[in-house]
Amino acid sequence: MTGLSYLEAIVVGALQGVSELFPISSLGHSVLLPALIGGSWARDLNVSAPESPYLAFIVGLHVATALALLVFFWRDWARILTGLFTSLRDRRVHTPDQRLAWLLVLGTIPVGLTGLLLEHLFRTTLGRPLPAAAFLLLNAVVLTLGERLRRPAPVPAMAGPEQSGAEARPEPYLAEATGASSAEADERLSAMPTRSAFLIGAAQTLALLPGISRSGVSMVAGLRLGLSHAEAARFSFLLATPVILAAGVLKVPDLFGPLGAGIGGQVLAGSVASFLSALLAVRFLTRYFEARTLYPFAAYCAIAGAGSFLWLISR
Repeated sequence: MTGLSYLEAIVVGALQGVSELFPISSLGHSVLLPALIGGSWARDLNVSAPESPYLAFIVGLHVATALALLVFFWRDWARILTGLFTSLRDRRVHTPDQRLAWLLVLGTIPVGLTGLLLEHLFRTTLGRPLPAAAFLLLNAVVLTLGERLRRPAPVPAMAGPEQSGAEARPEPYLAEATGASSAEADERLSAMPTRSAFLIGAAQTLALLPGISRSGVSMVAGLRLGLSHAEAARFSFLLATPVILAAGVLKVPDLFGPLGAGIGGQVLAGSVASFLSALLAVRFLTRYFEARTLYPFAAYCAIAGAGSFLWLISR
């Protein structure tokens, strides 16, 4: 792995930051890109090997992506964590921030348990170019069906003299993650049934398959359960933050062991690229999903998946 170049590290890092948040699968792209380029890229960047040093490199990229999400949503996480701590202290769930905090905890349980039990098996068995291309094509189908079968978001009640409290609901939109607008968006999310939060979290387990997008399947689940695109995207990003961070932190010791030997500089360069690209990606997507759909990403995955599959089997 000492042959990992800085060019490879920066390109893969930037790709990780974008593809982790765009509904196009970061793991699928991490598998496919080296295979499509070939040569030293295919040799240096093999994620399916049982003790792949490339995996140690990916760990650093995941941590950087999670840090970018924390930086972008830091005001929101300050409110949510305060809600969690006060809920534990008071032993009750009373405010929207407290309820949202517990919904996020509930949503991380399925993917956390499944990842601990099956991540190695799925990565070594299916983390190869042809399965990744096939699953990327399947991801296009999932995104398309998610749009076709989604439940319309409920029309909010307009606050008036005769309406107050739970009836005066904020408009379903996702504004930039600052100020009162994000608090209003989180208030709507906090009204989500616990079953819905669990199901959205459970949907993320499909992202263990290389080519299936974590943000994509969680958004599709949210749309099916009645969230708007903006709300589904916001909950997906909030839910992804502890999941990605925990997955990275659990494997950080690999960076300081034999797997990380000789690639410290490349890990740093790739992590910086991942952090910056993820920051730009989440800023773009929070605005994009205010009024747009998953269809363009479905089209990209269909073209990229089918094209990659045909190219790989023809070589």
